[in-house]
Parts: sequence; C-alpha cells; structure tokens
Amino acid sequence: MISALSLLTPSLGPNLSAATRKVQEATVGSFTDMLSSMVSQGVDSVRQSEKTGIEGIEGKASTQDVVDAVMSAERSLQTAISIRDKVVSAFQEISRMPI
Repeated sequence: MISALSLLTPSLGPNLSAATRKVQEATVGSFTDMLSSMVSQGVDSVRQSEKTGIEGIEGKASTQDVVDAVMSAERSLQTAISIRDKVVSAFQEISRMPI
C-alpha cells in the first residue's frame, strides 16, 4: 500500500521511464475506480435498506432483516462521512502550508 501511494507523486519528470508512467496512471485509475465502487456500493446499501424497510412495514420482511439492512446503510454513511472529513482535513493542511 505504501509503495502504491509513493507512486502517486505529482512530479512526472523527464527521468521517469514509460513503464513507471504507466504504473502511475494505472494506480491513479485504480484509486478512482476503487472510490467509485465504494460510493456505488454505499448507494446500493441505502437503497436496499429502504426496500427492506418498506417490506418490513408491509410484513414481507422480518425485523432482523430490517435491522441488518439499516445497520449496513448506517455503516456506509459513517464511512462516507469519515472519508469526507479526512479529505477536508487534508485540504486544510495543504492550504496552510507555506509556499
């Protein structure tokens, strides 16, 4: 993980080989894909929770299923909030850096 993060350096100087550049581009794409996948999974979790909640109201789902679905949606929301907070914190630290 640390070696993958070290590849995300912003400098793409002339000394880098073509293979190194491809690895950097793939790593950035992979991070973007991973983040996109996490967001879509979170949205799917919330949608499933809503669906299960409605089924619970209609008597088609057990209370345990409703609770499990709601807890899964809550974990997804808490994860999204934590990631947002970390990104904002990192941006603030970068903006405080002397130039």
